[in-house]
Amino acid sequence: MRAPRTDRGRLLLVLALVTAVTVFTATVPLLRDWFDLRVYHGTVDSWINGDGRVYDYRVPGTPYGFTYPPFAAVVMLPMALVGLGTAIVAALLLNLAALALAARVLAGPGWRRHGWYGVALGACALALFEPLRDTFSFGQVNILLLALVLTDCLLLSTGRTRWAGIGIGLAAAIKLTPALFIGLLLLARRPRAAAVATGTAVAATALAALIAPDASRFYWTSALWDTTRVGRLDYVSNQSLQGVLARLGVESRPVWAVLAAAVLAVWAWRSRRAAAAGDWQAAFALTGLTACLVSPITWVHHLVWLLPSFAVLVRAGHPRVAGALYAVLCTSVVWLWFDDASGVDGFLGGNLYTWITLGLLLWLPAGQPAGLRRPTRRSSSATPVPPSTAAPAIRPASGQPGPSSAGAAEATGTTGGPGRGRARNASSEPTGATRPAAANPQSSSSRASS
Repeated sequence: MRAPRTDRGRLLLVLALVTAVTVFTATVPLLRDWFDLRVYHGTVDSWINGDGRVYDYRVPGTPYGFTYPPFAAVVMLPMALVGLGTAIVAALLLNLAALALAARVLAGPGWRRHGWYGVALGACALALFEPLRDTFSFGQVNILLLALVLTDCLLLSTGRTRWAGIGIGLAAAIKLTPALFIGLLLLARRPRAAAVATGTAVAATALAALIAPDASRFYWTSALWDTTRVGRLDYVSNQSLQGVLARLGVESRPVWAVLAAAVLAVWAWRSRRAAAAGDWQAAFALTGLTACLVSPITWVHHLVWLLPSFAVLVRAGHPRVAGALYAVLCTSVVWLWFDDASGVDGFLGGNLYTWITLGLLLWLPAGQPAGLRRPTRRSSSATPVPPSTAAPAIRPASGQPGPSSAGAAEATGTTGGPGRGRARNASSEPTGATRPAAANPQSSSSRASS
């Protein structure tokens, strides 16, 4: 099947895709009933308008409440002034804006050459990506954090380093996982940016301590260390190394520590090499992958941190690999092992997103100087233009440039092959499964949408 060549044909194709994607996202995965957003809204409403405390709130009918650092609750305070419906609309708009910013950074300066048609196809592909679907329908904050971190990536890659680190610091204060990007700045020998990120995170945390001293004391001395508040480690949505071990029945902390240390060692070596070559997008992509692997709990919607990796693959000249892996992450395939992840098939299929994350960490093209990256371009060995027969005696000046090499721009467009998801029939419960939420808490549904 050939791609349409006229604007009318392209418009018809886009309209058909938009219709199909809308029907798919509205019926197959079903919504998660904005569960995480209800946790956020209920927490700040109880805190400000009621007599409750930040970490005492529970969503009615569930044991789930808030588990982010206190600064996250401070940032969400405006929700106490509006109803849940308004908060949902605001969250959708913020997530859309953050996604547009992240896509713009990942696509690079050449995004305009794709035109409205390429942007529309990219939007359809993004709408199918399971981590993004869940982030929107849970009302999660993952895309906002990704946009904050990628803003620093853009500043570093363009040499505007004066404010680099603020986005990472804010993201780390809202949720602890992005703190690994401070480690990247240290590995890359960017002490000023690392200091800015650390200072921003500390200042934000101190501000929260002034506004909510009791909540801060409770979180840093008790809630942070209580992993049972987040959810079951062996739940199929937990696509981290810890989740794999839990589904295997391995509860040994030393085993997890050894695996995490090995992953961190690979990350340190590869990301430092990438940063030294000025390949900041790959360095940030590797760090996002590592954070997903070593975090005790990485719910499926946390895997939005894989998006930079697909952009790197496309930029490096591997669009088919990127499309194939992206398509898998659109299928919700891991939910086939929701009830039973035992056996070889459960080990391979039930942890498939983890294997993709690990494979990207090991083999993602990274550390290539800008001039050596594999763009999609014309060959430099093309047949030269024959000399003009009209003036055979004229020789080109020594400083005259040769045949134009236009068209050698890098292909850094948005990632994603539209994968047609075949998701498990999900309910509106936070787990998106048929079991009661209390029995099988998913990421955000589990106390603390973490």
